[in-house]
Amino acid sequence: MGDRRIVAVVYDGFQLLDLAGPADVFATAALIARGGYRLEVAAAAPGAVRAHNGVSTTAVGFDELTDIDTLLVTGGLSAPRQLHLAGPIAALARRARRVASVCNGALLLAEAGLLDGRRATTHWLIAGDLAAQYPRVRVDPDPIYLRDGPVWTSAGVTAGIDLALALVAADHGAALAADVARGLVVYLHRPGGQSQFSTPMRAAAPSSETLRELQAYIDANPAADLSVPALARRTAMSERHFSRIFTRQVGMSPGRYVEHSRADAARRLLESTDAPLARIARDCGLGLPETLYRTFRRRWRVSPADYRRRFQQREA
Repeated sequence: MGDRRIVAVVYDGFQLLDLAGPADVFATAALIARGGYRLEVAAAAPGAVRAHNGVSTTAVGFDELTDIDTLLVTGGLSAPRQLHLAGPIAALARRARRVASVCNGALLLAEAGLLDGRRATTHWLIAGDLAAQYPRVRVDPDPIYLRDGPVWTSAGVTAGIDLALALVAADHGAALAADVARGLVVYLHRPGGQSQFSTPMRAAAPSSETLRELQAYIDANPAADLSVPALARRTAMSERHFSRIFTRQVGMSPGRYVEHSRADAARRLLESTDAPLARIARDCGLGLPETLYRTFRRRWRVSPADYRRRFQQREA
């Protein structure tokens, strides 16, 4: 089999890292394996295409493309203004073995009808817009990347690297993907189910200084009594009033925020310590290892032990 032709679709204002990250993954894989991939940058018209940061790349025109293994659509701030590319992208996709998008490049796949009836992800900031504009797409804003049949989608910017590593692993096995990750000094293939964002990123910053201080207290003291009665007492509010104000300003209930905060605390300890799971569960307010396990399976689709094996930070 010859090299797999990766065609990356760009347009004026695209996000350079959406192209450069996957391009370096495929180039490194080809270097290590002595072949396997050939990347080509394509645009509606041939010539120079300027990224949002001002860097230009040279693209071939869509009509110059023949055999395509993987069609990769980049994202960028200008992506919502590029929906006129949906027709050409749909035509290119019919000639490709698989299709992928990085960040809000998913908007172009959705406009082309390529995500209809499929699960898809994108940058968490625009997931709601994607779901509202394209109700036939089953949008999941949490994962780093998703695969639904021959269509792959990923979260924002650097998640394109994870997506490309997953494509390499699907093509040539996990060992080559691991070698590429080590060569690029990136995470050793984060699983697609890993969440895009932590609790502080997910939650809104409340307008009330009292609630902002309470958020900081919750995040710094996961093993404390964080029940609604205890939190309401700290804010000198009634339980009912506290729950209503917290939910309105933070965007989630106090109980849900506490659950997410404790899960993130456990995640950080798994990444940075060798503490037993029972101790981590206790120190993070989750109680028993069984609760820790259920929390990780529900939030990140991996067990705590598997998460630690993949992401623990160790000194060389």
